[in-house]
Amino acid sequence: MVAQWWDEAVRPRLLLLSLLRRGPRALIAALVVLNLVAGVLPVAFVVASSLLIAQVPGVVADGVGGEAWSSLVASFVAAAVVFTLQQLVAPIVGALSERLRLRLDALVRDDLVAAVSSTTGIGILEDQGFLDDLGGTTRFLENDWATPGSGGAGMLALIARYTQLLGLVVLVAVVVGWWAAVGICVVTLVFRYGQRGGMRKYSTVWDRVEREGREYEYFLGLGTGPASAKELRVFDLASWVADRTRTPYLAMFGQVASERRRIFFRPYIAFTAIGLAVILAVLVAIAVVASDGGIDVAGLALGTQAVALAVLLGQYYPEADVLTQFGAQTLSALRRLEARRDELLAGETTPGEGSDAGLALGRALTIRFENVTFRYPGSERPVLDGLDLELVAGRSTALVGVNGAGKTTLVKLLTRLYEPTGGRITADGVDIREFDPVLWRRAVSVIFQDFVRYELSAADNIALGAAWAPHDAGAIRTAARRADIADVLEALPATYDTVLSRGYEGGVDLSGGQWQRVAIARSLYALAQGAGVLVLDEPTSALDVRAEVEFFDHFVDITRGATALLISHRFSSVRRADHIVVIEKGRAVEAGDHGALLAADGHYARLFRLQAERFARGLDAEEEDA
Repeated sequence: MVAQWWDEAVRPRLLLLSLLRRGPRALIAALVVLNLVAGVLPVAFVVASSLLIAQVPGVVADGVGGEAWSSLVASFVAAAVVFTLQQLVAPIVGALSERLRLRLDALVRDDLVAAVSSTTGIGILEDQGFLDDLGGTTRFLENDWATPGSGGAGMLALIARYTQLLGLVVLVAVVVGWWAAVGICVVTLVFRYGQRGGMRKYSTVWDRVEREGREYEYFLGLGTGPASAKELRVFDLASWVADRTRTPYLAMFGQVASERRRIFFRPYIAFTAIGLAVILAVLVAIAVVASDGGIDVAGLALGTQAVALAVLLGQYYPEADVLTQFGAQTLSALRRLEARRDELLAGETTPGEGSDAGLALGRALTIRFENVTFRYPGSERPVLDGLDLELVAGRSTALVGVNGAGKTTLVKLLTRLYEPTGGRITADGVDIREFDPVLWRRAVSVIFQDFVRYELSAADNIALGAAWAPHDAGAIRTAARRADIADVLEALPATYDTVLSRGYEGGVDLSGGQWQRVAIARSLYALAQGAGVLVLDEPTSALDVRAEVEFFDHFVDITRGATALLISHRFSSVRRADHIVVIEKGRAVEAGDHGALLAADGHYARLFRLQAERFARGLDAEEEDA
């Protein structure tokens, strides 16, 4: 029981305190002082207003201008000053708290980016536990609500609340007695326990509906995003998406509402009954003492106000409760995320580890896959099964095969997004796992099938191929010319400075084929900055037939001097490569140049003729239609 309480109530608060320790000290110190002042001022106002009330009978009896009137004016001024200070301190605390939230959340976002992107590979992004904690971390960060930063600020806000409670309890002790003070303090803390305990239980409900939440957000994005707009309308999927959005939403919030009633309603009745009994006892005691002349009007007003305000402090704190609970929950998810990452990546080389011995940029490398096997996490089926392959330095090698043969997986292993299950990959005889992953990736330039279309300028879209290198406008233009996209980019409103997205003022979007040429230029820019290995994974999938032919006519020229790997399922596209390898079921089954493979009349020849016949039939059909 104690261990559970520690894990659920104390440990999350300690995480928030550890986050505060990393924050700006001067700002935190200022907030501590201001929150102490904010806690003392309401107590001071109770005292001043009670003294003000106590002067009223004297003023009624003596009239204006007497000693009682002077005391009343002094008490009124004191109460007004205290009230004014309260109004001044509150917005200052709010503004500084918001500033602290932003500073702390920046630290948390840095931690999140490091946890997700600083790993060698992408395998962790397929781990269900990692994804659950990732969703728990980003849920509130994305909305800037109840974030760890706001939780840290909320922890400081509790200083004001509990300072005020302490002051009011002291007032009750002075006016009525310590027994009454202890009773009021216990009742207030019991109310607070009910609030905080309920909030802790309520927050765990969100963890249980994390997967429904992810499903809801996916379909909501699908129904409102521009990427899917065309298909939703063409295939009349709007109502289907609406239903798929509504179902997880109702499941999620139905469970949340049910648990909220269970958590808060019945305990509220029990805590209220206990609290009312103690409060009535204290108020009756004050009334009895006052009727016996034990306390004057000031004491009666002070005691009554102190009891009422102290009890109100047992209620919900909007500036702290939800913020600290969900902020701590988000921070806990992030720490679990980091621990899960460390567990999944134990023993793997991380950025900054390894060496660059023998890895010189600007030099073509000979790459060898030696008996490489690989299966994806959670799968028993090998995608690569004893693959042997050599990419000779300075020469172009084409990799062909049907879909699912393992071609793209091979690229992921070469770029160390995954590590082989068995065997090894070497560069000039050195296992690439011995290199620092960051340095190794600078030596390899890649175009993936699903390349990223950055909503940045055309120049930045190309320069991101070697973001680590100084910006080189000349090399950017050269890469664009070699990719045959320079004319298009130079015709844009701001040429290479034009943002490639219609979502920005002056921005322009490109066609699929034009985007693919930008991606090719990105990889060629990396080549110019020192990459010695160029990997093109289906580089012409979005190009028309004529553009594809033109690209491959110049393929040898644009890859000259580099170790080039061309991956395609179109056999006619790879005939100009120096060496062609056929992949089937995760193994290299044939190798040679185009003429030799046709003469061998094996897999390559059969598939080449099959594609050629289909292409010819398509042309014949077009001529007949014409």
